[in-house]
Amino acid sequence: MARPSNRERVLDAFEHLLVDDVGVAVTLDAVAAAAEVSKGGLLYHFPSKDTLIDGLADRLREQVAEDVAALRSAPEGPVAYWLSSSSSGSPAALTRTSRAVLRLAGAGQPTARAVLEEADRAWAGALGERIPDPVIARLVLLVGDGLFLETLTGLPARSGLAPLQALLERLVRGD
Repeated sequence: MARPSNRERVLDAFEHLLVDDVGVAVTLDAVAAAAEVSKGGLLYHFPSKDTLIDGLADRLREQVAEDVAALRSAPEGPVAYWLSSSSSGSPAALTRTSRAVLRLAGAGQPTARAVLEEADRAWAGALGERIPDPVIARLVLLVGDGLFLETLTGLPARSGLAPLQALLERLVRGD
C-alpha cells in the first residue's frame, strides 16, 4: 500500500491531535512532529492553522459527498443505509474527521461550524430526495444523528436497531 502524501499525513496528524491528544490547543509544531514532517513541510501545504482547518473542512466535505452518493444509491433504501451508517457502519475516516471537526466547532471555530452545517444540509437533502414526507425524512435524519452521537461519544452499542428501523420504514411507506 502506498504511503499517504505529506499533505494527508499532516491532516491525519491534525485529526489525531484534535481527537486523541491535546484537542483544540494543538499547535503547528505539534502537528508537524506528529506527522513526521518538518515545519517547513507543513507550512508548504498549510501556511497557517486556519488553512489547516480549511484542509480538514475540505476533507470532511469530500467524505460527506461520498457518503451522500452512497445514501442516494443505497439498494437497501435510505432508512436502512442511514441508520446502519450512523450507528456503526460509518467509514472510520468519516467518523474520525467528524470528531475532529466537531471538536473545533465546539470551540467556536467558524469554518468547522460552517462545514458541519453543509454536511447536515447535504444529508438532509439526500434523505429528502428518497423520503417524500419532509417530516418523516427529518425524523430519520435525527434518529441517525442520535445514533452517530452515540458512536462518537463511545457509548456502548445498543441492541434493537431492527425494531427502530422497521418502525421508520413503516412510517416512510405510510403503513
